[in-house]
Amino acid sequence: MSKKTAAALAGALMLFASSAFAQAAWPNKTIRLVAPYPPGGQTDVVSRYFAEKLSGVLGQQVIVDNKPGANGMVGMEIVKNLPGDGYTFVYVNSSMMCINPYVYKKIPYDGFKDFMPVTQHGLAPLAMVVPPSLGVKSVKDFVAWANERKGKVNFASFGNGSSSHIWGEMLNQAEKLDMTHVPYKGAGPAVQDTVAGHIPMTIQDLAASGGAIAGGKLTPLAVTSAQRWPRLPDVPTFEEAGYKINLTGWNGVMAPAGTPKEIVERVSAEIRKLVQTPEGKEKLLDMGLIATGTTPAEMTEIMQTGCAAWGDAVKRAGVVPE
Repeated sequence: MSKKTAAALAGALMLFASSAFAQAAWPNKTIRLVAPYPPGGQTDVVSRYFAEKLSGVLGQQVIVDNKPGANGMVGMEIVKNLPGDGYTFVYVNSSMMCINPYVYKKIPYDGFKDFMPVTQHGLAPLAMVVPPSLGVKSVKDFVAWANERKGKVNFASFGNGSSSHIWGEMLNQAEKLDMTHVPYKGAGPAVQDTVAGHIPMTIQDLAASGGAIAGGKLTPLAVTSAQRWPRLPDVPTFEEAGYKINLTGWNGVMAPAGTPKEIVERVSAEIRKLVQTPEGKEKLLDMGLIATGTTPAEMTEIMQTGCAAWGDAVKRAGVVPE
């Protein structure tokens, strides 16, 4: 072997050893969890819970970085363009991964190519809520109220193309209510305006609306899950209210493409352990989620098989891609 070849081989071995050591030493600096919605909604509160718990088990601080805008697309594009070095993750939901491709003609990321699934950690049913001042107690009551004001009623969502939007439009189409959709930059602002009476109805995540429901500031009419929400046993599902629609959103965590598999598997395992404990399950219920906890491969399967159903829902809702 020539001296030149030996030197090149030695250099390659040193580079490999250095890379292996860097991966073995992970994490050795702050980790960022991007939340693509503003503070106050489910994405934000669950992200902060995960950040606190993961900081403890990983030995490095995990910080939440809110990057709201365009139903999550602003945050997703930011993360897509960051290196897959194990120091950036992004909180995602079915709106960003399964609905956006059907309601926007062009989105700045490919959910399957630009990201690596970490875990789907919870199912996220929504609740249809109205301010008590409206005086309605059921979906049927609201439909009658809206029919008397056809063409003059607004409903809020936490973003154009979100599951909140799609559910509202499906009700709108089913009952021919001619309601106007008002998209907000997150669940928190939409719920605040509904509580204040500026918006008569919204279908929102239970993290953002749960406190107002418990405090009597919002009246829940129905939930979007297949079963009744454990914390609201007297509130019917939409199916029980007469609407044969069964679509429940989900929340998850992903990493930029190229993130080392070992790091993805480690973060996935830590989140699964967290959400599957009795404490974790109760905490997620408090934040509007039914705990699941999947492997990266299982999350990939969920996206590959489940996103088409949201595409069908978009068509039924009459949403035209923009």
